[in-house]
Amino acid sequence: MPAFTCQLKAYRQRKGFTQEQLAALVGVRRETIMRLEKAQYNPSLKLAIDISRAVEAPIEELFIFE
Repeated sequence: MPAFTCQLKAYRQRKGFTQEQLAALVGVRRETIMRLEKAQYNPSLKLAIDISRAVEAPIEELFIFE
């Protein structure tokens, strides 16, 4: 399985969002954002797109599969 790296925390912080605020924007629980930031959870395509739009960053910069 390819390695998964998530740059979400840096982009979220640049936008000034807390985990809770971002979670509310994209319709998930804060724990989901926390697990994504620790690279413990692979997002669905819909969630990846929603997060990408919320933090205004390309998906391929947020979620990196090596």
